[in-house]
Amino acid sequence: MGNQASTARGALPRFEEAEGLGPQDERFVRDLVAVLEKHGNLDRFGLCLLHDHFPVASDEVLVETHDVAARTLRVSVEKATTTEHTRPSQWRFVRNGDQKVAGHAYQVILQCTPASGCPTSKQKTKTAS
Repeated sequence: MGNQASTARGALPRFEEAEGLGPQDERFVRDLVAVLEKHGNLDRFGLCLLHDHFPVASDEVLVETHDVAARTLRVSVEKATTTEHTRPSQWRFVRNGDQKVAGHAYQVILQCTPASGCPTSKQKTKTAS
């Protein structure tokens, strides 16, 4: 989804080159479903194909907006320090040992916008008051 998603583990393949799920992944998917069920997360998380369309600098983030009436989704790039789009909606796993880079076992690769129903930090502050 962009170089910001790639900083902990190298470049992602371009969409045209990325390999989607296939019959060879059946055992992997069953194992993943079992783990998700074990932790009560089967209806919370799914899979997405990690890929790149264009570079995203380390000080940028991908943000998602939607238009309910038009039934469309849009992804764009914003500066991480100035965006109000603060609610992560997609993550990438980080290899064991690479957690020092990301700080977690995952790395955020896409965030929602307030227009998409995701609260900004300002809205969270008002709600908390």
